[in-house]
Amino acid sequence: MHALTFDRFGPADVLRWTERLDPVPGPGQVLVRMRSVGLNFADVYRRNGNYHLTGTAPWVLGYEGAGVVAQSAEGDALFPVGARVGFADMPHANAELVAVDRDRLIPLPDDIDFDTAAAVLLQGLTAQYLVTDSFSVRPGDVAVVHAAAGGVGLLLVQMLKSLGAVVLGVASSEAKRDAVITAGADAAVGYGEWIQATRSLTGGHGANVVYDSVGRTLADSLAATRIGGTVVFYGMAAGDPDPVDPRLLMDRSLTLTGGDLWNVLTGPEVRRERAALLFDQIRRRAVVPSVAARFPLREGAAAHAFLESRASIGKVLLTL
Repeated sequence: MHALTFDRFGPADVLRWTERLDPVPGPGQVLVRMRSVGLNFADVYRRNGNYHLTGTAPWVLGYEGAGVVAQSAEGDALFPVGARVGFADMPHANAELVAVDRDRLIPLPDDIDFDTAAAVLLQGLTAQYLVTDSFSVRPGDVAVVHAAAGGVGLLLVQMLKSLGAVVLGVASSEAKRDAVITAGADAAVGYGEWIQATRSLTGGHGANVVYDSVGRTLADSLAATRIGGTVVFYGMAAGDPDPVDPRLLMDRSLTLTGGDLWNVLTGPEVRRERAALLFDQIRRRAVVPSVAARFPLREGAAAHAFLESRASIGKVLLTL
């Protein structure tokens, strides 16, 4: 088989399309022939040497994708050879063949194609828990979404609107703000004006919930939240936030909660149930995935460069 590999940390051009031995599934694993792979900033961080990696060089990136079972466990009725499957958290996805833990596989309905699955499983399941587990959104709640034109952000905006929230999206360019409005947000503003926009939208009271994936904006997010409101902190795209004084939370009865998908997907039944709910939202068009671009996996270096340009709006896919 072939895979997208790199043997040293660095810019996108360290990536190479190379031939490797086919992976051998271990106990409890199946072999998946990939059709579409989701590209995420975590892959860029790993390529740069700033994030955890599994295995030894040459490394293979990728944790999310969809394809067809090429080798199944004997007698497996749920995932036989030819079954269409997806996964959100299995390493080495940037390859033609991937050994995947059976417990991490998600069966794909006939009306969910490979590109859709690769575009939504990681980020869609993230947005899903953010509006249900991290904060229970109610009709009329005012929600602020940082990085609203990103992969999670656009899905989060749509889910919030489906629950009846009033949504203010924050994005860095006019094109991205237009995409946020298209996704259903009530307003979209830049980073220089979002705090004032939040006050104007809420009559000075502040937002019920602020979703912060930027990190360095955490102090402002807390300041823009109403008394008794919540900030959901789930990413550090711009770096670690400054420490938070607990007295600040006490004085305004604020809730600051963290979010991590892997604390939610606690077993195969949970991930498949949540994925089924996500697929139903897509089926009903309550959520419409946005694909920014598709690149052949062998051209992964160009895909990484495009993602790093910050010009992408929506998901970048690597296809086979």
